[in-house]
Amino acid sequence: MARKIGIDLGTTNTLVFVPGNGIRINEPSVVAISLFDNRILAVGNLAKEMVGRAPDTISVVRPLKDGVIADYKVTQAMIRYFINKSFNKFNFLKKEILISVPAAINSTERRAVIEAGMNAGVKAVYLVKEPVLAAIGAGIPINSSYGHMVVNIGGGTTEVAIISLGGIVASAGVRVAGNKIDQGIIDYVKKKHNLAIGERTAELIKINIGTAIRVSNEETISIRGRDLITGLPKTIDLTSNEVNEAIQEQLNEISQVVKRVLQETPPELCADIIERGITLTGGGALLKNMDVFITRVTGVSAKTADDPLLCVAKGTGVVLENLEIYKKNIITRR
Repeated sequence: MARKIGIDLGTTNTLVFVPGNGIRINEPSVVAISLFDNRILAVGNLAKEMVGRAPDTISVVRPLKDGVIADYKVTQAMIRYFINKSFNKFNFLKKEILISVPAAINSTERRAVIEAGMNAGVKAVYLVKEPVLAAIGAGIPINSSYGHMVVNIGGGTTEVAIISLGGIVASAGVRVAGNKIDQGIIDYVKKKHNLAIGERTAELIKINIGTAIRVSNEETISIRGRDLITGLPKTIDLTSNEVNEAIQEQLNEISQVVKRVLQETPPELCADIIERGITLTGGGALLKNMDVFITRVTGVSAKTADDPLLCVAKGTGVVLENLEIYKKNIITRR
């Protein structure tokens, strides 16, 4: 017998779905390693707390970069940690895991994900492309003959796909998403306010006052950092429209990839998309007014899925419970 679990292996967060139990884990894809003896000290939330605060003897890394494995051994250890945390330690049944991968993944990157899963001690590894899982998790009937458009904005990649009859008709991706948006905020604050801030502060700014379009009722946030002129701690106020100005380059790249996929879409499916609209999934869809921004640049109505952050993870659960129905979307290694 085997127990099945679905893993949304993201650049920023990893979610684990256990059929019958729902989402059991939602933790950052971060690992803390002791440089003294190359030992893993912490994974997930505990490791995230060390970002920007660890001494020289501890390296805090994100083993996935732009949606693919950048550090194979650390990714393997992270997958093993999340699998073991999903079950009690007395569960000796062999696990089968389904892992989400970017639509544009190449054969080398795909093999790295499969091997990392197999070496974590599982019976079988299934891979399914993220836009397909996002669509399923958002409740889109992907096996119908109608065209559906999904824009999945994650931490490392933005993936756009037209799905019809259970498969991807047209797709494109860009390695610009939540992390690059955070970097845009860091660069802007550094250039305009001479203030150095870290990743966690940039993410906090994005979540609290970030907006994809300029707004009339601005919000303000006070942020602390290091003054680049005096070298001393300093506090400044930042507004919503300043954040919007900071992330224009990233938003433009996301809009370009959406337009490119629409331009490659067969006319019949274009008509379906105009009728049904565009569905936004992934953590990046939570940026305020992202749906309004996509609607403005494409002329097609866009809406954010319910629980966009959880769509891919929920999709893994649906596929695991209906492997026969979705088998043409699955790459398997036993």
